[in-house]
Amino acid sequence: MKVIPVIDVLNGVVVHAKRGERATYQAIQSKLTHSSKPLDIVAALLDIYPFQQLYIADLNAIQKLDANCENNYNVIASIKERYPALELWVDAGISNQAELIFWQKLDIRLIIGSENFNQISHFTSLITPEKNYILSLDFMPLGYQGPIELLTNTQNWPQDVIVMSLSNVGSNNGVNIELMRNTIARAKGFNLIAAGGIRDADDLNLLKEMGVCAALLATALHQKQISTEHLESIN
Repeated sequence: MKVIPVIDVLNGVVVHAKRGERATYQAIQSKLTHSSKPLDIVAALLDIYPFQQLYIADLNAIQKLDANCENNYNVIASIKERYPALELWVDAGISNQAELIFWQKLDIRLIIGSENFNQISHFTSLITPEKNYILSLDFMPLGYQGPIELLTNTQNWPQDVIVMSLSNVGSNNGVNIELMRNTIARAKGFNLIAAGGIRDADDLNLLKEMGVCAALLATALHQKQISTEHLESIN
């Protein structure tokens, strides 16, 4: 099972995402580095383990805070330039063709979040099977956000699917195991990626035993709750 670190970028700074309460996010306080600058955070993460992927949430783009979506584009481009071998998974809140074309200029894998669509037709008209997108099924504090058909029918899923429990993100309270089990039960043949609440190596081992392909995490890394040795054993 792969472990994929996450950085959430808002106004050019890495913030601590917690329970999906985006209005309250503050600059991250990490035990790995005193900095909250994206390049410093990435360097600190790669110091503890040679991760192959990095998940980046562009919170300006996701929340539509910038009309031209360019606030964190250059930040992400600078990470790609500094670490060309690092595969970047980017959630930029893509909901239409113009945004898709804008972000395709970078050599990255795009996350397509269910929260950005009200109707399944909007999703299917934008996403084509031959593209290497990643679907994020977004479970907000009040429940699933997105077209219900996208949740219940796997025919429109790409190969890689994130189960994003935002109410668990940054909480340090553990994984939503029931949600993961329910998704696994109807998602045979897909690569499922767990996101939200992972605390330690025990949580990672449990997910691995369940057949989860990868796990996204931030807080446990920044709080040094998962060591290099743990990462080596999991991977």
